[in-house]
Amino acid sequence: MQLLGAASLSDGAFEQILSFLRAGGVIGFPTDTAYGLGADPFNEAAVRRIFEIKGRPEGKPILLLVDSIEMAARVCNLSQRARKVAERFWPGPLTMILPARPEVPSIVTAGTGNIRVRWPAADFAQRLVSSLGHPITATSANRSGIPSSVTAVEVCEQFGDSLELIIDGGKLPARGGSTLLDLTQIPARILREGPIGESELSEVMK
Repeated sequence: MQLLGAASLSDGAFEQILSFLRAGGVIGFPTDTAYGLGADPFNEAAVRRIFEIKGRPEGKPILLLVDSIEMAARVCNLSQRARKVAERFWPGPLTMILPARPEVPSIVTAGTGNIRVRWPAADFAQRLVSSLGHPITATSANRSGIPSSVTAVEVCEQFGDSLELIIDGGKLPARGGSTLLDLTQIPARILREGPIGESELSEVMK
């Protein structure tokens, strides 16, 4: 297992991370709310490995990170309501559940036809997605049933040699994850309370 510091990555090291992802590798890396497991969502073998590493139930869709509303629209159907919410709260700690576009592999949607999508505020995560040129997975870097990881050390403790590469972005400010908003139904439902509250969301969705 290799541990790299996010703040001190050389251009060459960053290119190695991108090459590793393009080759089907899975990494641990910092987002704005927790450490995530990153892989190319269009590589089904890489996504399947995430399920195996986490011991994750196969009925739960995988989270994708994007670097813009336009990139989100390439992988999910953005209704006018969803776009309005995105324009208000992205980049930031809000994950939306939305209908996936046909191009998204069914393993990412876990057969539900929906995906979770977020535009993170974290610099490293944004750089990673932008450089890759398409979304990256970011399901939380913890085994199912265990709280999300907020340090690279916690990721190492949980996964050991199951991950070849972990990016250390220091300790993240809070544990608990992003607000999770299901926009596949009317009215929309908050499935997980987070930094963005119900009153703020309700104001935008009037």
